[in-house]
Amino acid sequence: MNPPADLDDLSPEQLRALAAQLLAEVHAKDLEVTEKRREVDALERELHYRQTRIDQLAHEISVLRRQQFGRRSEQLNNEQMSLLDEAIDGDLAAIEIELEELEPARKRRHEQPKRAPLPPQLRRVDIRHEPDDTVCQCGCERVRIGEDISEKLDYAPGVFTVERHIRGKWVCRHCETLIQAPVPAHVIDKGIPTTGLLASVLVNKFADHLPLYRQEQIFARAGLAIPRSTLGAWVGACGAQLQPLVDALRREILEQGVLHADETPVQMLSPGKGKTHRAYLWAYTPTQFSNLRAVVYDFAGSRAGEHARTFLEGWHGKLVCDDYGGYKALFLQGVTEIGCTAHARRKFFELHANHSSQLAEKALPFFTELYDIERDAANLDVDTRHRLRQSRAKPVSDALYEWLVTQRKLVSDGSAIAKALDYSLKRWQALTRYLEDGRVPIDNNWVHAASGMNPIMPTPRLCRVMHPRTQRLAGLCSRSLRLSALSEGLQEGEQRIWRFVACRCNTIRRRVRERAFLELHVGVQIDLSSLGGLVPEPECDHGQVDAVMHQAHRGRVPKRMRRY
Repeated sequence: MNPPADLDDLSPEQLRALAAQLLAEVHAKDLEVTEKRREVDALERELHYRQTRIDQLAHEISVLRRQQFGRRSEQLNNEQMSLLDEAIDGDLAAIEIELEELEPARKRRHEQPKRAPLPPQLRRVDIRHEPDDTVCQCGCERVRIGEDISEKLDYAPGVFTVERHIRGKWVCRHCETLIQAPVPAHVIDKGIPTTGLLASVLVNKFADHLPLYRQEQIFARAGLAIPRSTLGAWVGACGAQLQPLVDALRREILEQGVLHADETPVQMLSPGKGKTHRAYLWAYTPTQFSNLRAVVYDFAGSRAGEHARTFLEGWHGKLVCDDYGGYKALFLQGVTEIGCTAHARRKFFELHANHSSQLAEKALPFFTELYDIERDAANLDVDTRHRLRQSRAKPVSDALYEWLVTQRKLVSDGSAIAKALDYSLKRWQALTRYLEDGRVPIDNNWVHAASGMNPIMPTPRLCRVMHPRTQRLAGLCSRSLRLSALSEGLQEGEQRIWRFVACRCNTIRRRVRERAFLELHVGVQIDLSSLGGLVPEPECDHGQVDAVMHQAHRGRVPKRMRRY
């Protein structure tokens, strides 16, 4: 609006109208400026987040590269270092993928070396990809003028094969247009491994605890040596690509009304220091009464309860857990505590087993009867299970409570039996909530059976987890019943082969131990020269073997034999 040159000529009404119009325009401009400022602030926050994340990942890369290539005053042994090198290779690959997602236009600092062709002696399997229709839009028939061939490396136990993906080029001479079938989707773009090979590497590493340096040796015997650095990069890339699947699995878990939770310690290696400190792997799973068979792992650098609160944020169901204090804050935020009867029973069992406590022995029949009822209710539907618990388990539970109260009045404070009684009495409401809901289990044992709770490393001596790979590793270990989602890349016959190999390895180890103990304590000589084949079990008294092995665990076997 252009105001008049002389405001003195305007009437009061015109001046008021002009002022109102100017105020409206100023207000509109203010709103526009405010909106622009909000947009600028949002862009600045996004830019700051991206730059911060890029700096963080760049720092992780520098730390990992220094751990891999830099000089260190404290050296680990070769076997442990091979495991750490595998972790570093996986970290670098995963971080590169995250950086590319944050900054797509970023150019790689180092060009990848030219890949060597796959050995010509490997069997080739041609897989052709042609357009669905070879007729052009103009009505002319397209002519095939060539093809693009890409080779992918596939693996069945002991045998490498090469998949030749052939994509024909079809051209219309009239329109001068060329078409090809789209490139099939792969887990690693422009990589050579098939999904079957990647699934084999992941299942061997995380389900069968087979380190990459051993897989490198296995692949070399099969005819193709794949460097462990390459295998580590594949594992890291798969961890990044599978993260959406882990996130989806977590969402499915949090839709359940009842969950188990437990945590187990792992040793985490601080890069560059050569020292470890205790970290924790938290496991969350639905109950055995749920149709969902899944486990989600969440790595945390400590056992603080904030980690459980972060994972279960917004969830207000029933949580089956032990009496660890880290969960207590959840119960003040709408989560219902479900106690573990197995922990309550263990207090009395340990007293009876270790100290022959007669009072503790009297408590065990109550728990035995409760668990007998649960075995009868295991295969029932929710409502029938609830009615069975009310009719049979509740009277037993009430009798146990009366016995606990009576005995607590008779024992002195501070004694071991008093602590066992107090454990159950203080948690009695949480321990008996399963009687009111057929969906709730009696104890927390299911999380141990479903998750294994030790899915990372095979032996304590090599149980070293590095940060930041631990969260990706926990995601890889999050699976639906023994990594079945990852093992879909293996055919059913291949899975049977792997199960057979695992059983044979366990049998060989057990027979070697039996031979050692039998030769030392029983005087039976056993020839194990035929262990490579399908030999029958040695004829011996297995009860005697078990007794001798039990003595070994009690420390009654000479030290030179305990290594077996």
